[in-house]
Amino acid sequence: MSKVYGIITDKILGMLAEGTVPWRKGWNGAERFPVSVHGRKYRGINVWLLGATAAAKGYASPVWLTYRQAVALGGVVIKGEHGTAVTFWKQLQVDDPDKPGKQKTIPFLRYYTVFNTEQTEGCTFDAATVKRISPPDPDSTIDPIAEAEAIFETMPNRPSVAFDGGDRAYYVPILDSVHLPERNSFASAEGFYDTAFHELGHSTGHESRLNRQDPAAVRAFGSHDYGREELVAEMTSAFLCAVAGIEQATLANSAAYIASWMKTIREDEKMVVWAASRAQAAADFILGVTPEPRAEAAE
Repeated sequence: MSKVYGIITDKILGMLAEGTVPWRKGWNGAERFPVSVHGRKYRGINVWLLGATAAAKGYASPVWLTYRQAVALGGVVIKGEHGTAVTFWKQLQVDDPDKPGKQKTIPFLRYYTVFNTEQTEGCTFDAATVKRISPPDPDSTIDPIAEAEAIFETMPNRPSVAFDGGDRAYYVPILDSVHLPERNSFASAEGFYDTAFHELGHSTGHESRLNRQDPAAVRAFGSHDYGREELVAEMTSAFLCAVAGIEQATLANSAAYIASWMKTIREDEKMVVWAASRAQAAADFILGVTPEPRAEAAE
């Protein structure tokens, strides 16, 4: 398992060192989330890995498949192309040392390699598959800022929100309240939503929602626990900005913010996988959706 965590962490740290920010690039709205050739959306850390690879390589296609799937579709991976590692959790049955004669289930992190469809040639997709993986007609999509406002206003069990933060934006766990600067103090509408989504991401850790942590554990600014929670909140915001179609406008600020937590990421090789998983749950909660079956587990 530690080998898998190391591979994923090294890949993300390498992208950051090269100036590519895995948390924001690679898709255009919800329909640009990476999907399997069967049309299932990838989740958690795989969204960041595939999205960042697509951005770095300039892939327009959000669709990924394995080498065997390419062959099954009558095609081949182009010579010299390198795949991208994605993770999945496999459930293993092992003997329970505390209960002789009984077994228990434990999760085991594994990885496999996928290729973007632009790294293949000759693949033939049937009509049903094309319909599943094709993005919607752009003329039918709603205005992205309107979508961002809908996300902000319709979060289930939303904490109280006040525009009394002055020059600060913050969440108070004990009061379960988000405090933001006035809207007209932001340089752009996208910047406002980016900040608001970050603070709503923090609020999902409250005991009345996802009960993610002891609020007292993250009070010490700069501590390991504080850094973990900040990464979860920022990655939650990245998910929501992508759903709303405004992630490109917030990329520069996100790059600077994430870079400030590089030390935290390097100190714990499990950090990015851990944070991405919790950010996915937080975004799902804010969007009021039931998580879809995991694409990586299904395949």
